[in-house]
Amino acid sequence: MASATVDRGSWFPALALGVSLLKALFINAYHSTDFEVHRNWLAITHSLPVSRWYHENTSEWTLDYPPLFAWFEFGLSHVARHFDNEMLAVDNLNYASPATVLFQRLSVIFSDLLFIYAARECCRCVRNRRGARDIFNRPSFVLAVLLLWNFGLLIVDHIHFQYNGFLLGFLLLSVAKHLQSQHLQGALLFAILLNLKHIYLYVAPAYGIFLLRSYCFTEDDIGGSIKWRSFSPLRLLALGSIVVAVCALSFGPFIAMGQLPQVLSRLFPFKRGLCHAYWAPNVWALYNVLDKSMAILGVRLKLLNETTLPQASMTGGLVQEFQHSVLPSVTPSVTLVCTLLSILPALSSIWCRPRGPRGFLRCLLLCALASFAFGWHVHEKAILIAILPLSLLAVESREDAGIFLLLSTTGHYSLFPLLFTPAELPIKYALMLMFTIFSFDALGKLHSAQGSLLRPLEAVYLSGLVVVAVACELVFPLSPWQQKLPFLPLLATSVYASLGVSYSFVRLYITILRRGGGRKSKQL
Repeated sequence: MASATVDRGSWFPALALGVSLLKALFINAYHSTDFEVHRNWLAITHSLPVSRWYHENTSEWTLDYPPLFAWFEFGLSHVARHFDNEMLAVDNLNYASPATVLFQRLSVIFSDLLFIYAARECCRCVRNRRGARDIFNRPSFVLAVLLLWNFGLLIVDHIHFQYNGFLLGFLLLSVAKHLQSQHLQGALLFAILLNLKHIYLYVAPAYGIFLLRSYCFTEDDIGGSIKWRSFSPLRLLALGSIVVAVCALSFGPFIAMGQLPQVLSRLFPFKRGLCHAYWAPNVWALYNVLDKSMAILGVRLKLLNETTLPQASMTGGLVQEFQHSVLPSVTPSVTLVCTLLSILPALSSIWCRPRGPRGFLRCLLLCALASFAFGWHVHEKAILIAILPLSLLAVESREDAGIFLLLSTTGHYSLFPLLFTPAELPIKYALMLMFTIFSFDALGKLHSAQGSLLRPLEAVYLSGLVVVAVACELVFPLSPWQQKLPFLPLLATSVYASLGVSYSFVRLYITILRRGGGRKSKQL
């Protein structure tokens, strides 16, 4: 990936400062149960000995992130006590004093400094066009806005409440280091990320294959055919040592206490069911609806006996296991097999035909989307793991820009049900509208010489989001279905969005299999 220096002007600091001030305006906005989750983790790590961290269950929101994140909460707790020491009492459930709210909101804003730095490093990895006077024709500027002002991060972290920006900062910084050929630093950052939040196992296969193929092996191009030249055991040892060292630092104390099985049981709670309370827009949302539709049709045609069918708890919006009525029920092992099968072609492509950093980044995206599409108990917020890295490709390639517009618009809209209070209704629509308009306008200008970024049917599909929004936000609350089918708007949003996400996944897959990473002239 060619490296270029970010403009010496003041636009990047201005963008970062502007979005930070916007985040501060959301301090008193609605916050979800995740606010109490992290307050409880502050209390656990501050008030209890390490030996009890992964055993404590006074609250239903038990500690279920890897140990490095627990230490992160431990560090925050020592600052939190200067705001309101009462928030650090383990039995002080659902405590949300003004000082507690202020601290937790500020902790997310300040931890986002890592994300801002990662965005700056990513902007260094794209070429600016020579002689471009219009700032919208500078890929680095467009990329900075797409990352720093990402709509999904704003509402998920700073209204709904989480630390995704901090975590995604590690991911983007790791990607940037690989794009700058600083592979050991990139591997170290990713190892730390895995020990902060294990959901990033989604993209671990892309890292493993890329580093093994492109860092541990060297190649010689003779007569147009690639031949093995040498394998470096020392490089493999260096990579392995990094991973082992970080994992030992993270899990070592718990292994020494004989608590590794307990920690792993918290990290992988398979009894939570196939789908999250609010279905992620993936293949299983379509599978659930197909099963429910077949059951209803079977009962009406008198092919099925309603009394013998399993209860349709999957439409109750609850986190639990359930049995499908007609189609075979899905187990964790089935989702694992489906995920592995869906990423194998992408992994094979970068192994057999490595295309450098661009091929790695595209494979990372496919692993993220495959895990999102077929994973067990996937959270809707996991779509951000694909949307943000795709921004780097979108500013360089017209085809990738089209995929980004489709995936980001659909994926971001699928997050709307997270903010369901009336006060946040205008906020979420205004923020998404501004981000979407900028994305279409800026990417359109970057690739203006190459025609429309969206195909006609894709544009029609995105227009359908307006219909879904009107039906869910305006029509449904006034209809008699509100009392009878309260889960219907969530179902409609998830199912419609799953079509766009699945299509984006397939279209992105076609590009890596057909073009092997894209045109060299546009290579990052």
